Amino acid sequence: MRLARIATDSGPRPVCLRDGRWHEVADPYADTLTFTGPAHDLDGVRLLAPAEPRVLLGMAHNGAPGDRDLPLQAFMKSTRTVIGPEDPIVVDEGLGQVNVEGELAVVVRRTCRRLRPEDVPSAILGYTIGNDVTAVEQTALDDKLTQAKHGDGFTPLGPWIETDLDPGDVPIAVHVNGVTVAEASTRQLAWNVSEQLVHLTRYLTLGPGDVVLTGCPFTFSPVKPGDRAEITLGGIGTLSNPVRAL
Repeated sequence: MRLARIATDSGPRPVCLRDGRWHEVADPYADTLTFTGPAHDLDGVRLLAPAEPRVLLGMAHNGAPGDRDLPLQAFMKSTRTVIGPEDPIVVDEGLGQVNVEGELAVVVRRTCRRLRPEDVPSAILGYTIGNDVTAVEQTALDDKLTQAKHGDGFTPLGPWIETDLDPGDVPIAVHVNGVTVAEASTRQLAWNVSEQLVHLTRYLTLGPGDVVLTGCPFTFSPVKPGDRAEITLGGIGTLSNPVRAL
């Protein structure tokens, strides 16, 4: 099943793809979807970020199998960095090189704390594409990553949530200006989705709509103003964003 958020004259609305149209729903996190009536053609709708997280986390030390030798850690990102498809990534060129990072993003379904591995599937609504944009030269200056990870538009999400996806071996490709610059798979991550959520919920509560960026298996590329960054994940689709100067 495919879930999204779209812009309407009445404001943002959650929708579900059914019979080739976006159908509005009352609550995408409910156990059973309630369709509220209005339907929208695929052409002409503006897709928004498919989730509005209160908590937005990225996983560190999770780019390659060898990272299992390092402690599993996460970092926070401001939810103000979240943007949707076609929204601009804003680059302050005074901060040095900026990279886009293609990642699988987990969207949490329910309130959860101290998850066990067997609890994880029911805690996940689905998966979307995440772009963990990073001002990489700032990481050496600020080990808390505030300067590196919190620029305007530094977390594109979208274009929708796919609820039926096996996260274990999802192909990831990064394209800049139509050229493929990086390819990998979630199979290469040191820590899988279940291990990540068990770890995170040991320390904090996650809730409906919260998002975890699961790690970058070398799927990154530098970008500059004027570029277009596209992240493609198998089984989900492509998330496309222009890059512009501050």
